[in-house]
Amino acid sequence: MGARIYGKEGCPHTSRARAALPRARFVDVLADPASLEEMLRLSGGVRRVPVIVRKDGVEIGFRRGS
Repeated sequence: MGARIYGKEGCPHTSRARAALPRARFVDVLADPASLEEMLRLSGGVRRVPVIVRKDGVEIGFRRGS
């Protein structure tokens, strides 16, 4: 499985993460309650987007390129 970005449409941090990782699958947590629950499980309950999931771990938030 490739990288996934859990985030929200219109969020500037999510947009930057998506631009930096164009091959990652985007998951809109507002569009699907099950995706929100999955993001919360992966982030340890942290309600901050984006949550980036890669084979080497989970990153909460995105600061690169800001």
